[in-house]
Amino acid sequence: MTYWLVSTMAVFVFIIACYFYLDYRKEKRDWKKNVDHFYNDGKKRKSFIVVLGDRFDKTEIAKPIYEKLEVANIPFTPSEYIGAIIVSYFGINFLLHNMFNVEFPLALFISALLLEGARRLIFFMRKGKLKHKIIQQLPEICRTLANTTRSGMTLNQGIQLVAQEISMPAKAEFKRLAYELSLGVDFHTALRQMEKRINVREFQLFVATLLIQKKAGGNLYAVLDEMSETLEERNLLQQEIKTMTAEQRYVAYIVPIIPIFLVLMMNNVVDGFLDPLFSGVGLVLFALFLLGTVGTFLLVRKITNIKV
Repeated sequence: MTYWLVSTMAVFVFIIACYFYLDYRKEKRDWKKNVDHFYNDGKKRKSFIVVLGDRFDKTEIAKPIYEKLEVANIPFTPSEYIGAIIVSYFGINFLLHNMFNVEFPLALFISALLLEGARRLIFFMRKGKLKHKIIQQLPEICRTLANTTRSGMTLNQGIQLVAQEISMPAKAEFKRLAYELSLGVDFHTALRQMEKRINVREFQLFVATLLIQKKAGGNLYAVLDEMSETLEERNLLQQEIKTMTAEQRYVAYIVPIIPIFLVLMMNNVVDGFLDPLFSGVGLVLFALFLLGTVGTFLLVRKITNIKV
């Protein structure tokens, strides 16, 4: 009887202790949250590296980098981009030195060469990616403007609605256009400035249509609705062409990588395998290999770049 009573009391005390402990943990979390909100205004503290990155992003040196990243539609800040390059450089150097048995000075040179080539290739592949995404959004923009004009709204009101409803990256451009129009900038001037920023054939046609309809009048709804259907069919055709040429494009990327990978693997198996590469004949063959690889890549890209 005494054993049962002691056991029951022990369980009861344990439950009460757990309750008070959990209540203490909750009060402690609330207290830390209130203190953090009081001192940091509810914001998390940033590390020293993040603070330096934020300061660098606001400098004049970071502006060209940011513009280049924006054109390529790469969602990095300039500081993140530089940090990624540094980390990638040391990562490639580590792999070459430890996995492929490349000597230290040569590994530094090859790492820099591979990183620079990959960086230029990425920017070359994503050149005009932002403009391409805006063109893909153009049918939706035309449809939204057509519906607004059909409902009795003005063209300026339709542009403001597009700036609210459309997604990025076209959202930023139409927000800027709506802001310029609200400040009293002439419709023709604001639209021409937007056309210069985007500078794509499809968007030039879109701007010309709006300016002609604004000046001469007519059934703007029918014109924009037909344009949206035409642009959608064009996008579908381009997607079909891209799918049909996908194999050739990926072959152009893979073919230059295979011989480099094989040479590095052989250097890991056979000591001094890369030594003849730095002789007179080896340097000539290496230069011919680079020219042939780059030429093949550009030729395949040119053939598969079918314009509609």
